[in-house]
Amino acid sequence: MMEKLRLTKPTEALKDAYMEYYREWLQSGEDAVPWVVSKNPADFEGMLAWYAEREKGINLPEGWVPDSTYWLVTEQNRLIGVANLRHSLTPFLMDRGGHIGYGIRASERRKGYAGELLRLALIEAKQLGISEVLVVCDAINTASAKTILKNGGSPDTDFIEEDGNVIKRFWIRNE
Repeated sequence: MMEKLRLTKPTEALKDAYMEYYREWLQSGEDAVPWVVSKNPADFEGMLAWYAEREKGINLPEGWVPDSTYWLVTEQNRLIGVANLRHSLTPFLMDRGGHIGYGIRASERRKGYAGELLRLALIEAKQLGISEVLVVCDAINTASAKTILKNGGSPDTDFIEEDGNVIKRFWIRNE
């Protein structure tokens, strides 16, 4: 049985847990998923301020939209995963990013955590008034596709990137 989990905004109180998560991600050699994990946390307070600015739409790069970052944490304050919720969609996000990006640390995969992280992120999306949520994954990521389907995803047209990578696109009715 999965232990009780909570979704929380990044906080100084969870610095050690995040640094452990970040180190595991670096050691895995995988691409950062969601992309905000690639932000170097060496200046932890600066990273937290960066997250807060992004959420408010402050100092965003041209063409970017506000987004909120959440950490999936156990009762023992172990950080299991990260979700990034885009408040609206640009043409780029409509094709290959979606509203919600999420990732689970390598050592905790295949335990049902991704489904719970997406479920909780959908609640946050609903609170932002997003009633139709786009979630995407690479076609080769069958585990993520199953997670999205399990959370109510309905397949939409795939997007094929310039390099031939196929992105599966799913809409989730979030009412």
